[in-house]
Amino acid sequence: MIPVSCRRAQFVPGIDRDPQVVVPKSKGEILGMVIVESGWGSMLPTVVVANLLPSGPAARCGLLNIGDQIIAINGVSLVGLPLSTCQQYIKNTKTQTVVKLTVVPCPPVVEVKIRRPDTKYQLGFSVQNGVICSLLRGGIAERGGVRVGHRIIEINNQSVVAVPHEKIVNLLATSTGEIAMKTMPTSMFRLLTGQETPVYM
Repeated sequence: MIPVSCRRAQFVPGIDRDPQVVVPKSKGEILGMVIVESGWGSMLPTVVVANLLPSGPAARCGLLNIGDQIIAINGVSLVGLPLSTCQQYIKNTKTQTVVKLTVVPCPPVVEVKIRRPDTKYQLGFSVQNGVICSLLRGGIAERGGVRVGHRIIEINNQSVVAVPHEKIVNLLATSTGEIAMKTMPTSMFRLLTGQETPVYM
């Protein structure tokens, strides 16, 4: 019989949300998720859930969402590990019937605000086709929460998903005051917009 639900461990008094997610699954069944790197500059250098297989254990569980950061798997910390190593840990769960994940819930879209008094101040990051390529250490963009490897999807409530590179650059170059941007990891953006085929593990 295939398990159809999962549970969180008991809440501990004084902690807002228990980070432990227990996912039951059949032996030989994949966990059914795609993970990507969270992007340089994120609070925790770990992997993020980028996609969930609708019929897989991770989705059936109902407690995991796209954007969630995975801090540990079966008690083994994933923080600071290369993506390939984290993927291998997930693949190794195929023979197990219960997988314990330590998760920090995060929305897939990161909202950042940059305060730029005048156009003479550098924004402090470079962008190519909507993707943030580099970041000036200590600059206003880094202080605002901008992350390398993220795709800009909105600038000042204006979608830039299908906007040419030149227009995005011009929009950023001419914006002053409080600049609000929404971004997400590029690999996640490509999966969600159908530019990449998800490979579930």
